[in-house]
Amino acid sequence: MVKGGGGAVGIAIGKAFVLPDPEWDLNDYQIDVSDMAFEFEKLHEGVRISKNELQQIKQEIAEVLGVEESNIFDAHLAILEDPVFMNEVAGIIQRQYKAAEVAVKEVVDKFVNMFDLLDDEYMKERALDIKDVGTRLLKHLLGGHEETKPPEDEPYVIVAKELTPSQLAHLDASKLLGIVTASGGKTSHTAIMARAMGIPFVFGVEGGIQTGDMLIVDGETGDVYVNPDESVNRMYRERRRRLQQHRERLKSLAGVPAVTKDGREVGLSANITSIHELEQALKQGAKGVGLFRTEMLYMDGHTWPKEDEQFAVYREAAQLLQGKPMIIRTLDIGGDKQLDYITLPEEENPVLGYRGIRISIDRRDMFKTQLKAILRASAYGNIKILLPMISSVEEIRKAKEVLELAKRELREAGAPFNDGIPVGIMIEVPAAVAIADMLAQEVQFFSIGTNDLVQYVLAVDRMNERISHLYEPYHPAVLRMLQLTVEAANRHRISVSVCGELAGDPDALPIWLGLGVHELSMSVQSLLGMKKRLIESAESDAKAMLGQLLACRTSAEMKELLHARRPEEPPGAEHADDGEAYGAESS
Repeated sequence: MVKGGGGAVGIAIGKAFVLPDPEWDLNDYQIDVSDMAFEFEKLHEGVRISKNELQQIKQEIAEVLGVEESNIFDAHLAILEDPVFMNEVAGIIQRQYKAAEVAVKEVVDKFVNMFDLLDDEYMKERALDIKDVGTRLLKHLLGGHEETKPPEDEPYVIVAKELTPSQLAHLDASKLLGIVTASGGKTSHTAIMARAMGIPFVFGVEGGIQTGDMLIVDGETGDVYVNPDESVNRMYRERRRRLQQHRERLKSLAGVPAVTKDGREVGLSANITSIHELEQALKQGAKGVGLFRTEMLYMDGHTWPKEDEQFAVYREAAQLLQGKPMIIRTLDIGGDKQLDYITLPEEENPVLGYRGIRISIDRRDMFKTQLKAILRASAYGNIKILLPMISSVEEIRKAKEVLELAKRELREAGAPFNDGIPVGIMIEVPAAVAIADMLAQEVQFFSIGTNDLVQYVLAVDRMNERISHLYEPYHPAVLRMLQLTVEAANRHRISVSVCGELAGDPDALPIWLGLGVHELSMSVQSLLGMKKRLIESAESDAKAMLGQLLACRTSAEMKELLHARRPEEPPGAEHADDGEAYGAESS
């Protein structure tokens, strides 16, 4: 048995395919000064093709795994646009008269070595992103590169020194059983993608595995068994059998009402970014769409999407839902979400800057176009409008002014729409919580975005791995913010839902039941696990427990209390979703 680190949980049993490292045969010769223009032209064309490829991969990943996972490739695009990186390459070509591919490799090697020397795991893992981008760029500069590909006719466990996000994105997920690498870590982009795909991943395993070896990969413990004996095989087959049974039980819950043991019904809806995700959500028994992130409609092209383009997508989704509710969040860019065709100001702290509703109010024509598309689609289904990043009554009223203008133009055009379409707001900044009683008088519903709310309450950037240990959803301050929000909504008789990651965490269910939240909206993969926990729970128990939770002084105390109430499951079952990697095995 070889011990590594667990990067993505699950059990994979199958034959190894060892992926060789790419080799670049570069002649370090000097170019003639007359060829310099050609080398720069070649470099710029390679960068252009690489960026187009990355945009395409990002779009494909967003459609299958979601926007959060696709944002991984923003880091790769940023490297190609980084003036420091590109100036270094240009400087070598110009001053040392070297070919573009040689210059790129030298700069990539320099930055990778620099990051590897740092005593910082996060920065070491970012070195893989630079290497990934460098490999892609070199491939185009050299006019293509023959890559060794895994077998197409049988499942396999990929084994590599390192596996980049780009390589993972191009593998056939239906054949990929597991991943074993020498480098990487839990915060690496490859690990994030593996978790989203449901592929067991173990990192930190050095050599000793050959193509064709039979492997057992335990992504929870980090154990990798190479050609294991029969006793180990039996043990893991039994674990796999129990996990498969657990998954089958979850699948059988798709059509079961989401009702607690004492009769409390909670709407379990899905967060989606595409029609594909909606189709998957409906198969999992989603009550509706609690959050339609519309950013992908804007990220897919190179200019603002037209009204008819947006309308077609919203209408298709509404028709698929057949009367089930769909909450469409208006464009939420800025911060960590950028568009190629809009230049946003350089900001010291973009997460606190020009983003969300602030951009929409400022760019009324763009905002009105989206609202008109949503309104037209409302004639085909049960649609609601959700405004992001609200922090004041004034913002709601300004947004409503644009909404009324959009309605007036549609009336003049004779286009049908729901004139009484409900309007709600995201509760994701502390200011919104503080004046929740005022905001509740302006809208028909609240949707709590726990991801941003937690980071703003605790002043912790949730994307910064260096301080990720401080990003604590179970912090007592967060629970008090949630309580204030729900109480304000209840006083003014408007509905309240939750659409952040905490909505899909089964351990948090007693909080939502205790507070009286009406609806939870989560990733498609979380729906069945949450429903199982819900139908095994009682609202009365949760309400009795809420006082104890509010009395907790630390997040550790709160998590210990919630963990103590967790039902027993097979080992690893708490991580199991509908992914096929759990218990997958080659023949």
